[in-house]
Amino acid sequence: MYRLRPIALISLWLKSSRLCLLSSQAGVQIEDEVSKLLELKAQLGSKDSAPQKFTLKTPKGTRDYGPEQMALRAGVLEKIVAVFKRHGGETIDTPIFELKEVLTGKYGEDSKLIYDLADQGGEKLSLRYDLTVPFARYLAMNKISNIKRYHVAKVYRRDNPAMTRGRYREFFQCDFDIAGQYDPMIPDVECVRIVQEILASLQLGEFIIKVNHRLLLDGIFEACGVSQDKFRTMCSSVDKLDKSPWEDVRKEMVEEKGLKEDAADRIGQYVRLSGRSELVDKLENDAVLTGSKSAKGGLEAMRLFLQYCDLYGLTDTV
Repeated sequence: MYRLRPIALISLWLKSSRLCLLSSQAGVQIEDEVSKLLELKAQLGSKDSAPQKFTLKTPKGTRDYGPEQMALRAGVLEKIVAVFKRHGGETIDTPIFELKEVLTGKYGEDSKLIYDLADQGGEKLSLRYDLTVPFARYLAMNKISNIKRYHVAKVYRRDNPAMTRGRYREFFQCDFDIAGQYDPMIPDVECVRIVQEILASLQLGEFIIKVNHRLLLDGIFEACGVSQDKFRTMCSSVDKLDKSPWEDVRKEMVEEKGLKEDAADRIGQYVRLSGRSELVDKLENDAVLTGSKSAKGGLEAMRLFLQYCDLYGLTDTV
């Protein structure tokens, strides 16, 4: 049997006492801050003072979470992390801000949504927009070539919030990435399997997981006459189809991004299609589309991916 030595017991007692002391000090500090805020609000609202506005509220695009909501979140995250671990995931943590030049290099037109911080230490910093770029920086800094990593943390976007539609400026992301060299589509199908297991464990009812291939999307743009320098900006428009009708997406492409109307109409014929292996068959018989090397490669990859989905038991949900 292992027994604590007396010095360890003393150390443990000291740490416990310090914890109680810190807890007591924190309680006093919290009471002081609450009193100051309420006093300030009372002063601003008094009849004798000049009319001023002071509202106790969270910043725009953010919200508080009470004990019941946090208990629910903890249960959800516990199930998500359990799936990540079951698939061999290891977790990391990174700072909530990065060097601005590291972040802005990836996002293109989305870089305008990044929060920049005031320069107080000789470095230009920005709040992380997602967890992908910090992960890539972590891999490069530590010369890591193979890892299954998950990361659950808050990210920040200087966007126009729509709270009723779940669009916040501060929110959690649960990322799972597989870095390394693998046979084509093996990591892709495992990531989809992870999503399937998570949604099933949360008992959300029936669901469908939508997948696409960047090569296929690029091939569609190429076949429809979009210049290569506009591929990424067209991608950001197409990504909105989950939340907006095609008419709104088309309007953005044409009126805001200068795409020709006939090109937008041809894109619309493709990006609104949905299906499984039968859709791959249909698109492989499209002479215009398969004239693009990118589209052809994307279709071959999707066929292989769907074959793996059969093996993983995902056919009904993908």
